[in-house]
Amino acid sequence: MNLDALDAVAGLAHTPKGKARGTVLLTHGAGGNRDSAMLIKLCDEWARRGWLAVRYDLPYRRRRPKGPPSGSAKADQTGIVEAVELARADAEGPVVAGGHSYGGRMTSMAVAEGLEVDALTLFSYPLHPPGKPERARTEHLPRITVPTVFTHGTSDPFGTIDELRAAVALVGAATELVEVTGARHDLGSKTLDVPALAVDAALRLLA
Repeated sequence: MNLDALDAVAGLAHTPKGKARGTVLLTHGAGGNRDSAMLIKLCDEWARRGWLAVRYDLPYRRRRPKGPPSGSAKADQTGIVEAVELARADAEGPVVAGGHSYGGRMTSMAVAEGLEVDALTLFSYPLHPPGKPERARTEHLPRITVPTVFTHGTSDPFGTIDELRAAVALVGAATELVEVTGARHDLGSKTLDVPALAVDAALRLLA
């Protein structure tokens, strides 16, 4: 993506050595921004594998530096569509999109509505609000028809691994579930290389 495209989506690029094999677009959770430690590590890992990796701010975050999204789901999904379309216009190879928590959910909803990507990569998918499993956010999952990776901690309060397995089974395409033992919603792990595991899974699905 060129500088104008990056500026349009408040994006920062991690560039590989040599020609990029494809483009990865990742965005943040509800309380975060493009500078989250996890997004940086993920983009570094994708760039090491030869991909152009872009971490970008959702529209609500561009409007204000702090605070959660509020009534901005449609606008945020439009921002995701814009990022993917800019990547498609400016780069060769596959396009992978996704994000952490809210950002991943918004990306998955955009894809369910017809946004074309080659794979989805979702981190700590917020299956339901903590303590409220009856409020499952799964309605759109059967309409996803692209390969999808879910990377999820076994101690995530936004959904148990068993709950997530049931949700993953709803997706209408090939899936992988990367379990991060002991991790909570931030996917922190002292024993596992979470970015490497997530990228491995996505590359397997793309193959």
